[in-house]
Amino acid sequence: MGSKVAPRAWIPDVRFLRSCALIRLRRSEFAQRKRREAHQFRDELLSALWAPGFVDRQCSDIVVPFMRICFVVDYRSPIARNWLDFFIAGEHEVHVISTHGATAPVPRPATLHCVPMGLASLRSQPMLRRHMAMTAGREVSTDTRRLSIAGSLLRRITTELQHTYKWVAPYEARLHAGRIAKIIGRIRPDLVHAMRIPFEGILAARAMTTMKIPLLVSVWGNDFTLHAAESRPVAMATRFVMSRADALLADCERDIRLAKSWGLDARKPNLLVPGNGGIRTDLFHPGTRNEALAQRWEILPADPVVINPRNFRPSYVRNDLFFAAIPAVLKAIPNAKFLCVGMYGNPIAETWVRRFDIGHAVRLIPAMDREGMGDLFRLADVAVSPSNHDGTPNTLLEAMACGAFPVAGDIESVREWIESGRNGLLCNPNDASALAHAMITALTNRALREGARAANHAIIVERAEFNSGMRRAERFYEELVDAAARNSDGGLRVGAS
Repeated sequence: MGSKVAPRAWIPDVRFLRSCALIRLRRSEFAQRKRREAHQFRDELLSALWAPGFVDRQCSDIVVPFMRICFVVDYRSPIARNWLDFFIAGEHEVHVISTHGATAPVPRPATLHCVPMGLASLRSQPMLRRHMAMTAGREVSTDTRRLSIAGSLLRRITTELQHTYKWVAPYEARLHAGRIAKIIGRIRPDLVHAMRIPFEGILAARAMTTMKIPLLVSVWGNDFTLHAAESRPVAMATRFVMSRADALLADCERDIRLAKSWGLDARKPNLLVPGNGGIRTDLFHPGTRNEALAQRWEILPADPVVINPRNFRPSYVRNDLFFAAIPAVLKAIPNAKFLCVGMYGNPIAETWVRRFDIGHAVRLIPAMDREGMGDLFRLADVAVSPSNHDGTPNTLLEAMACGAFPVAGDIESVREWIESGRNGLLCNPNDASALAHAMITALTNRALREGARAANHAIIVERAEFNSGMRRAERFYEELVDAAARNSDGGLRVGAS
C-alpha cells in the first residue's frame, strides 16, 4: 500500500487503535454509502494505518464486514447466478468476468466484463443459436423448427469442434491471461472465485500467476473424472490450477480427494457444499401436485410418473439407455408416464421416441424455471439420473427435496448421498435393463418410496439447504480473506499489492 495519509476526518483515535487488536467497521455504516464510496473510505483508512510510524501493525487487524469479490464464471449459468445473487444481496461488492457474452439482469454486479473464449463467438451465430435453443429444450417458433436439418448439421459440426476445443482452450487461456490480469488489477478484489476448472479456473490461474490475491476454485461435476481425463492439455492445465489455487470448493468428497491427487496442497482449505449453493426449500419441497400442470401433460391421477430432469449431456448422461429402458417399464406398468425435461423439440429425443414406439407415454418438456421444476418434481414418483460421470447433480437433490424417489447411476459421488435400497436405488448407468429394473422396483414398491421420502427430507435439511450452505460459503470466503491479510507482509493486505 502507499503511504498517503487519509484526511484527518477519517482517522480514528490513535490511542484507541493501540489499545485494541481488532477494529470492526459496521455494515450499517457502509450501507449508508454507495459501495464504491465505502471501499474508497476503507482503502484510505487502511492507507493511513499502513503509514510508517502511524500505528503498530501487529495491533491493526482490520476486518471489513463485506468483501470485494471477483467471480470468473460463465455468467449465463443459473448455478453461477445463484452465488452472485446471494453475495450481491449480502451487500458485498461483486464483480464478474464472464467467459461468454452476457447482459446483467437485476440484481446487477458492480461491474461485468465479458471475455469470450473459443466457441462462445460461434455459438452466437443466429442459425446455430436458434437450433441450440431448440435442442436445449426451449420452446421455439414453427419457422425456427424448419431450420432443423441445417441446424442439426451445424450442431454436429459444433460438437466436433467442442471436442477439439478441449485440446485448444488451455492454450487460448494464455492469450487472454494478460487482459484478465489487468481487469483484476483494476478491481483490486479481496478474493477471486473461479467456478469450474475448464475453462474459468484455467483462465483465472493463468492471469493470477504472480498475484497475491487468494484464488478460490470450484470443482464442477466432471472436471477431474471426464474433462481432465480425456484431454492431455486440459490435464496439464488442471494440475497448474490446483497448484495455484489457495482453496477449493467441491460438491462431493470424491473431488476433494481427487484434487489432492491433481496437485492441490493437502494443507490448503476446502469446503464441501452443493454446486448451486444448496436447495431452496421454499421452491423444492414435498406437497400436493399441480393438477393444471398434470392436465397440460395429460397425466391422470392414477398414472405413475417418472421424471428425467438431466436434459441432453451426451458426454456423460446416458439418455439413449433411458429411452431404451422405457419399453420394459411400460410392459410391467402400462400406464406409466415419462417426463423428459429440456428435450422439447430435440430431434434426437424425437427419433428415440419413434424408434421405441413410446410416444403415448413420453412427454418431451421444455426447459423450466425453478418454480416450474418444483411443480414437475411434485408430480413425479421417481426421478432418474442416468449419468456415468458426475459430481452431485443439483437436479437429483431438488427431486429428493420434493419427495421423488431417486434412481441414479452407481457412481462414487452419488453414493455419498444415496444408500441403494434405503433412500434410493443405484444401478449400472450403462445397462438399459438394469435401469428398467430399478424404475420398475421403485414404481411398484410404495413402502420403499415412502421410507425414502422421509430420509431424503432429513438429508436435504441437514446437508444441502441453500441458506445454510451459502452462509458457510460466506464464512469460508471471510476466513480466506482474513488469512491472506495475516500472511502478507506486515500482517495486512487489501486487494492487489
